[in-house]
Amino acid sequence: MVIMLFDQLNKNQLKELLVKCWMTHDGSWFYNCARELGIDTANKLNKAAIKSLSVIEMQRVKKAMGMKNMKIKTFEQLKDFITNAFSVIKGDFMDFVYTFPENNRIHWEMNRCFAYKGMEMIGLNKQYECGVIYRVSCWLDALGINHTIEPEIDKCLLNSHKKCSGDIMIDWLLKV
Repeated sequence: MVIMLFDQLNKNQLKELLVKCWMTHDGSWFYNCARELGIDTANKLNKAAIKSLSVIEMQRVKKAMGMKNMKIKTFEQLKDFITNAFSVIKGDFMDFVYTFPENNRIHWEMNRCFAYKGMEMIGLNKQYECGVIYRVSCWLDALGINHTIEPEIDKCLLNSHKKCSGDIMIDWLLKV
């Protein structure tokens, strides 16, 4: 009798395997787009894919959390939501931390960016437009939460600031 891999892995091992496979697919997709269509088009298509995917991701996460029709209205609710969502979406290999240093502020620090590392491996790290923080921003958009990001991100912050860290400020007054 064959023992199925699914039955051999604990929840964390399964999550790590699936997240790594998903991120490898994402990186391979980006690489092939850049190779076939050029880096500018790959960056544009990547952001378009992230934007459309983020709506579906947030619907699925909200449904899994039993919040399908609930709107996030407070920073405390948002903090709980982010912590719960990242417990599934974030892999250990991603090596970043996020904190809530004050009301309506989320701080992130990327210790060793997995996306930058992948772009470096294929020689595109200097032209890569950050998709990681853009994805988080799109999640917030999908949740109807207005926000700003400091510093503003165009190209990867590791190229312009030598460090990937910043803050997301939530503006409840402008919330749609």
